[in-house]
Amino acid sequence: MSSEIEQEAEPEVPTKRMRTTAIIIAVALFMQNLDSTVVTTALPAMAKSFHIDPLYMSVSVTSYLIALSVFVPASGWVADRFGARQVFRAAVIIFTLGSVFCGIAPSLLVLVAARVVQGLGGAMMLPVGRLLLLRSVSRSQMVAAMAWLTVPALLGPVLGPPLGGLIVSVASWRWVFDINVPIGIAGAIAVSMFIPDVREEGRGGQLDRLGLLFSGAAMAFLMIGMETIGRGLIPLPWTLLAFLLGILACLGYWRHARNAANPILDFSLFRVPTFSISLTAGTFFRVAVGAVPFLLPLMLQLGFGKTPLQSGMITFASAAGAIAMKPAATPLLTRFGFRSVLIWNGVAATLMLAASALFSPAWPAWLMALVLLVAGIFRSLEFTAYNVIAYGDIPRPRMSAATTLYTTVQQLSLTMGVVVGAASLEISSFLTGHATPSLSDYDIAFIVVSLVALLASPLCARLPRDAGDALTGHRAG
Repeated sequence: MSSEIEQEAEPEVPTKRMRTTAIIIAVALFMQNLDSTVVTTALPAMAKSFHIDPLYMSVSVTSYLIALSVFVPASGWVADRFGARQVFRAAVIIFTLGSVFCGIAPSLLVLVAARVVQGLGGAMMLPVGRLLLLRSVSRSQMVAAMAWLTVPALLGPVLGPPLGGLIVSVASWRWVFDINVPIGIAGAIAVSMFIPDVREEGRGGQLDRLGLLFSGAAMAFLMIGMETIGRGLIPLPWTLLAFLLGILACLGYWRHARNAANPILDFSLFRVPTFSISLTAGTFFRVAVGAVPFLLPLMLQLGFGKTPLQSGMITFASAAGAIAMKPAATPLLTRFGFRSVLIWNGVAATLMLAASALFSPAWPAWLMALVLLVAGIFRSLEFTAYNVIAYGDIPRPRMSAATTLYTTVQQLSLTMGVVVGAASLEISSFLTGHATPSLSDYDIAFIVVSLVALLASPLCARLPRDAGDALTGHRAG
């Protein structure tokens, strides 16, 4: 594999162009990630506007997530067929148009349809944006470039709830969607003006329609199950049926993919050790981190009695930590190497996650913010390392297949984080006999998700000592 990588021509891209490309893609992804979380805060106001029970508004969230899940597996083939830049620009435009329709929706039905349009654009934005960046830079620039893409993923869940609360408080809930419009227009123009049209030979061939059907059904049903379990949104038997259908669709795809010439999700990529370990270990880490935006605001607001704004100001510290780490990621990976960083920084990130279990109403806000700031620093470095090493040994013609599979699993793992966090909270409440979660139940939930994150480090220890050294110039001792 390494000899194949070394034979690829990779001219060094000017640093200014690399940073411009990374920033443009990062801003578009930030718009998507922010939208995914800011909407939930506005749901009660939407329900009041539509004169319906707030419980039914959850369909506006699940419809977006299901559309996202169904279309993500097709992103790699679409990018290969029509070009990554064209598809990414189209994804930004489609997402922006979906936002416009959401903002003017006169009813829940129209809103759901508009959210599906948003989901179509969002499904192409993350994997194709990542693919476009990877194809626009040399391997030696991957660490610096991918560090920019770590920030949107961490900023969105942190900024979304307080921003949504502020918008609903001072303006109409429709502005939750309208703020995407100027960002989307500027983003589409910036893509056309500043991002080169880098084309490379991809998988080609016909679209794996049967594979797309199986993978889309698996993702959709599994997402429905994870989004509805334990929340009383639909009867429990329907939730269990969704899980069953999702598992059957997974088995159907697995059987189909073994004989398909160009499967929509290429599991042969697991033969690349760096990709396989990054994906499996990163999944445990993402499941744990995915629980934080769910658990932390609940604990601060329901457990400590903080207002949404006070809660948002505290949780924002983790985003500040993520931004602070960005310029230090490359020097640290160059100095210590991917393997050491993923193992020991992962342990540190896990300990900082577990530190949230120590929070109490007696803690001053600045101290909690300081802990979250440090946690954001470690978490950002860990995500950057996972996102880069995954593609370190992937030949460029297979980049689109790799980004598709990576993003599909990433989408599931982040959603599973909410499920694990909610399940830990509810089980602890049940066992302790609390009608509603107490502070001790939140502590247990944070410990549980921290144990999940801790599973990642032993897997990272299986990486070769020189893994990713060609990307940073690190020399294994």
